[in-house]
Amino acid sequence: MDARVFDKSKLPSRHVSVGPARAPHRSYYYAMGMTAKQIAQPFVGVASCWNEAAPCNISLMRQAQAVKKGVASASGTPREFCTITVTDGIAMGHQGMKSSLASREVIADSVELTMRGHCYDALVGLAGCDKSLPGMMMAMVRLNVPSIFIYGGSILPGTFKGKPVTVQDVFEAVGKHSVGAMSDEDLKELEEAACPSAGSCGAQFTANTMATVAEAIGLALPYSCGAPAPYDVRDAFCYTAGEMVMELIARNIRPRDIVTRKALENAAMVVAASGGSTNGALHLPAIAHECGIDFDLFAVAEIFKKTPYIADLKPGGKYVAKDMFEVGGIPLLMKTLLDHGFLHGDCMTVTGRTIAENLASVKWNDEQDVIRPANKPLSDNGGVVGLVGNLAPEGAIVKIAGMTPEQLVFTGPARCFDCEEDAFACVSKREYEVGDVLVIRYEGPKGGPGMREMLSTTAALYGQGMGDKVALITDGRFSGATRGFCVGHVGPEAAVGGPIGLIRDGDIIELDAITGKLAVRLSDAELEERLKAWTPRKTDYTSGALWKYAQTVGSAKGGAVTHPGGAAEIQCYADI
Repeated sequence: MDARVFDKSKLPSRHVSVGPARAPHRSYYYAMGMTAKQIAQPFVGVASCWNEAAPCNISLMRQAQAVKKGVASASGTPREFCTITVTDGIAMGHQGMKSSLASREVIADSVELTMRGHCYDALVGLAGCDKSLPGMMMAMVRLNVPSIFIYGGSILPGTFKGKPVTVQDVFEAVGKHSVGAMSDEDLKELEEAACPSAGSCGAQFTANTMATVAEAIGLALPYSCGAPAPYDVRDAFCYTAGEMVMELIARNIRPRDIVTRKALENAAMVVAASGGSTNGALHLPAIAHECGIDFDLFAVAEIFKKTPYIADLKPGGKYVAKDMFEVGGIPLLMKTLLDHGFLHGDCMTVTGRTIAENLASVKWNDEQDVIRPANKPLSDNGGVVGLVGNLAPEGAIVKIAGMTPEQLVFTGPARCFDCEEDAFACVSKREYEVGDVLVIRYEGPKGGPGMREMLSTTAALYGQGMGDKVALITDGRFSGATRGFCVGHVGPEAAVGGPIGLIRDGDIIELDAITGKLAVRLSDAELEERLKAWTPRKTDYTSGALWKYAQTVGSAKGGAVTHPGGAAEIQCYADI
């Protein structure tokens, strides 16, 4: 692509590279070895969530180099920078998980500030772990400069005693070990074998769910989000993304041209169809919020309700992301949804073509059973459903992928805990009864603060063989690896006086994933009386980043966002 195609007078980088007044700025670029030609070209931010915290992120810096080569080959000037990542697998089960959801906002904010401060014209964002994917996509639509998303890729499955395993098996093994069903030696062997390569957790947990979203929403190149991290083809995808972002600059195709209401509906469909993480119902409203589109938990749940569940993926199914990629990838999943009238095919994507045009040459693969045809699903309803009732006026979410019809209704007495640690201690000591509904509260966005995931507790229950014998509800979140009747995002949260904070031990709770009901057998008058006696719970987080987060964060219903969003915007960054 000829650099003369680009009119820099209309790009943000003119503020730091054009005219006599910018001679001091250009002197810095020369100090870094840039040429006059490179300074005259569009500046492309290559944002990576690389760190050494976990395998999800470890390959991102290498992949960023391939992106930069692609940008340079198409007459652009790449400028690499990194942002943070909090990796959920490491943060899980202790106070560190309070940092996880808050990191999504820090990622989006830090990418925005870097782009604004240096006036970059476009963005290629690479992300690996759970919150870094939506955080990067939020930054893209907030800035609204031409952007392409790149997923670092999934991990390869491990092998334990001749069977494929993922980190989910290790979490559940902790429960088995606690009741004497697994030896010290086997637990050690499993932990050493479960994660054999770089990449994000391999099943349809949150990272792979949001990677599937990235392709369906149109911000990622087709097939790019399915290729595992160790595969050499990842470099080709990264190089192509670098080339393509220059095409987007030339054609002025921006994220908000791509992320429309229809595109968000497409994204919700693939979450449901793939049996994806309940966290999709938190991140999609947050991405929509950046565009100024009203697409809350109820809107997401409405899409979930009418989307068939067709991908037999762990944790509810048999396969992992690598398996889906090798039989046709995310485009195969999308193709059958499109062919049977579910996806909106007219949505624009970063290829410069529509979803339907991208999928036109995709042929159905009859030689596989990872993805079912959309007219012959695993179940007619999506793998994730929304709930509402007097216990959750602002809604709640539950993942039902892999559950049998008789497991979709549960009634039992409440067993209340005001933090995850107390619930985990109870489970570890097996101090609960069959039929109990464990209630973990004050773990919402404000109350946590940070809306922790509860995988350690839910996995321990499954490891003890009790995953289908009790239920669990929380105003916090669940990992994409969670299975069983585990309801999260209950709103309003306890910290703001929500009904979940008014429940007492022994109250009878009714859960029905068929009708979408979450209720407690208490009258409105009784709940009102309890609310009068309720007082806000004190927090240990009275300064620092988590205090700051708690002051501004909204409800899970709207995506737990921290600023007014696109609807309040007067001028977006791309138009400065």
